[in-house]
Amino acid sequence: MNKERLIPLIVASALFMENMDSTVIATSLPAIAADIGTSPLTLKLAITSYLLSLAVFIPASGWTADRFGARAVFSIAIGVFMIGSIGCALSQSVTHFVIARIIQGLGGAMMTPVGRLVLLRSIDKSALVSAMAWMTVPALIGPVIGPPLGGFITTYFSWHWIFLINIPIGCLGIYLALRFIDPIRSEDPERFDLLGLVLAGVGLAGIAFGLSVAGLNLLPWPIVAALVGIGTVSMTLYVIHARRTASPVLDFSLMRLVTLRAAIIGGFLFRLGIGALPFLLPLLMQVGFGLSPFQSGMVTFGSAVGAMGMKTLAARIIRAFGFRNVMTVNAVVSSVFLAACALFTVTTPLMLILIILVVGGFFRSLEFTAINTVAYAEVETAQMSRATTLVSVNQQLSISAGVAIGAFSVESTMLMRGMTELSAADFAPAFLVVSVISAASAWFFWQMPDDAGHEISGRKVIDIASRRGEAKAAVKAASEGTADARDQKLG
Repeated sequence: MNKERLIPLIVASALFMENMDSTVIATSLPAIAADIGTSPLTLKLAITSYLLSLAVFIPASGWTADRFGARAVFSIAIGVFMIGSIGCALSQSVTHFVIARIIQGLGGAMMTPVGRLVLLRSIDKSALVSAMAWMTVPALIGPVIGPPLGGFITTYFSWHWIFLINIPIGCLGIYLALRFIDPIRSEDPERFDLLGLVLAGVGLAGIAFGLSVAGLNLLPWPIVAALVGIGTVSMTLYVIHARRTASPVLDFSLMRLVTLRAAIIGGFLFRLGIGALPFLLPLLMQVGFGLSPFQSGMVTFGSAVGAMGMKTLAARIIRAFGFRNVMTVNAVVSSVFLAACALFTVTTPLMLILIILVVGGFFRSLEFTAINTVAYAEVETAQMSRATTLVSVNQQLSISAGVAIGAFSVESTMLMRGMTELSAADFAPAFLVVSVISAASAWFFWQMPDDAGHEISGRKVIDIASRRGEAKAAVKAASEGTADARDQKLG
C-alpha cells in the first residue's frame, strides 16, 4: 500500500479510537455509574472533564510537535490515551474515573492535531484530497458504531471492555507510526508561549466546558454563563497578547489566508449544525421512538455507510467542480438532509430513515473532506503546526457549541409547549435550527476565489477561469483563425 493511503489510515486509527471512545461511554454511562456506586448525572463529569482536558492542551500541540518531532509526539499521545483507557477500566470511584478521563484528554489533545500534522508533512499537496478522504472515513465511523458497540459490550460482556479494546488498536497504531512515518521535526522550533497557553487554555476551557455542561444540564444556567463569560474574557486577553508576541500558541494571523479563513469560519458553522446530529438523533430514537440503545445505534449506522461510499468519489468530485462550488452547494444539500430529520415521526418507516441517513452521510462526509483539505491549501510548511492547532481548536469549540444549541432548542420547545417530559415532537425545531446554521456556512465558502485550492484538487486554473465567460475561448478562436488565414496567405 502506498503512503498516500497507509499514512492516512495510521492517523485514522488514532482518530477512530478517540472518536469511538467518546461515544461509547455515553451509551454505557448508567452501567458504569451503577458499578462504581454513583449516579449517571454525577458521572457525566467524566465527559466534561475529557472535553476540558482537550481544550486546555490542544493549543500546546503544535509547538510540542515542532520541538520533539511529530512522529514521536503522535506515538506518545497514543500511549498516553491507552494509559488513560486502562485507568478508566480499573476505576473504582468517580474520582479515579475522572482522573483517567483527564489523562485520556491529554492524549487526545495531541493525537488529533499532531496526527493531521503528520499527514500534511508526509503527503504531497497534489494527493491531499484523496489522503484526507481515507483519513476521514474511519474517524467518522467511530462515533457511529460507538453506541451499538457500547450497548452490545455493556449488555453481553462488561463495561470495562469498552476501554480495553483501545489497547490493541493503540499498539497497532504506535507500531505502524514508528515503522512507516518519517521522523520529521522543525529545524528551528519557536520559543514556547507559556502566558499565551495559560490565557488560551483558560479561555477555551471556559467556553468549551461551559457549552458542554449546558448541553448536559449538569449545572445551573448562571454558572454556565459565568464559565462562558470567563472563557470569553480570557480569550479576549489572549488575542491582545497574541498581537504582541512573535510565536503565539494560536496564530490568528493565519486567518489572512482566504481558504483557511473560509474553512475556519464556514467550517465552524457547518460543524456546529452537523455536530448536534449525534446528540439529537439518538435521543429522538430512544426517548421519542422508544428504541433501545442498540436499535438506535444500528439505525444511525447509516451515516457511516454514506461516509464509506464517499471516500472513492471525493477527489473526483472536487477535481471536476472545484472546492468553492462543491463546498457551497454541498453545504446546502447536507443541511437539507439534516433538516429532513425534523420530519421523522414514530410512524416513519425505519427504512426511509436509514436511506435519508445514508445519503446525508455521503454529503456530510464529502463536505468534511473538502473543509479539512482546503484549510491547508495556502499554508506554508513552516506554518503547518500552527494551522493544525488552530483548526483543531475550532473543531472542538464547534462541536461543543452544536451540542449546546441542540439541547437549548429542545428545552426551549418543551417550555413553549408547556411540557415537562421529553417527546418526539420536541426535536423537530432543534433539527431545523441547526440545519439553518449549517446552511449559513455556504456564504463563507462562496467568498473563496474560483481557483481556491486548485493545487491540491488537481483542477487546472485555466479550466476554472474559463467558466467566468467565453472571452478566453473567443480570443483563442480568433487567434487560431488569424493564424489559419496567415498560413493560407503564405501558402
